[in-house]
Amino acid sequence: MAPFIGQDIDIPAPDMYTNGQIMAWMVDEYETIKGKKEPGVITGKPLALGGSKGRDWATARGAFFVMEAMIAKHGFGKRIAIQGFGNAGVHLARLCVTHGYHLKAVSDSSGALVGQDGEDLDLTMVEQLKHEFKSFAAVAKQTRSLKLISNSELFGLDVDILVPAALEKQITAANASTIKAQMIVEVANGPTTHDADLLLEKQGVLVVPDIIANAGGVIVSYLEWVQNRQGLAMTAEEVDTRLKQTITASLEGLEGPSMRVAALRKAISRIAEAICLRHASG
Repeated sequence: MAPFIGQDIDIPAPDMYTNGQIMAWMVDEYETIKGKKEPGVITGKPLALGGSKGRDWATARGAFFVMEAMIAKHGFGKRIAIQGFGNAGVHLARLCVTHGYHLKAVSDSSGALVGQDGEDLDLTMVEQLKHEFKSFAAVAKQTRSLKLISNSELFGLDVDILVPAALEKQITAANASTIKAQMIVEVANGPTTHDADLLLEKQGVLVVPDIIANAGGVIVSYLEWVQNRQGLAMTAEEVDTRLKQTITASLEGLEGPSMRVAALRKAISRIAEAICLRHASG
């Protein structure tokens, strides 16, 4: 892969089943092959190898900023269910609880946890039990205050915000009609199929597409690259401010029944403008 990447070509960033250590191995191997230092070739690195402060929770922070903006604009409630308890899901759950959201459900591959009587989840307890017993299916057997439901049932919960933060194609034409949430925030890549998208639009559900909702990680990867190229280190506050400014600006002008279509139209128009300017004959 080394011939096809570089700090001025394509720059890999973390995704599922990777972490800072794996990204460190990647940059080390690349630099060994090339025989030179080039930290900007890989992002998501540990701080000691030129990583950026805030990168670990950047995807969640970006999604949270988008949620806050949409709530302010549309007046949605703050009852939330999160599918997926990986890096993005965990950090988003923590942010939401800290800021007064009502966490009604979280899930992993074994199922989803909800309160026995519909009460808000105690996230601290859930995290402790998850760490100890590894799966939510095992956690549910250890306490009477929690109940295990399927990931399919999670989608039908009576919440205001539904966050798919796991795998692609989770919301389909088969389950879209069960969704009661006012807003879906796509933290995962491609969690909603095209047919489901059309159904949700008819149901009046606002879908914040993945190209906006999970852009926080890519934005901070860009900031890491900038820091590597310039030989500087931003503070966590600087990174957070730039992330919020960038992702909030991406929401401007996205009018229409489909936020996905509006976002794609905006992105494609920018690319088209750049292409036209490069090839303008004057």
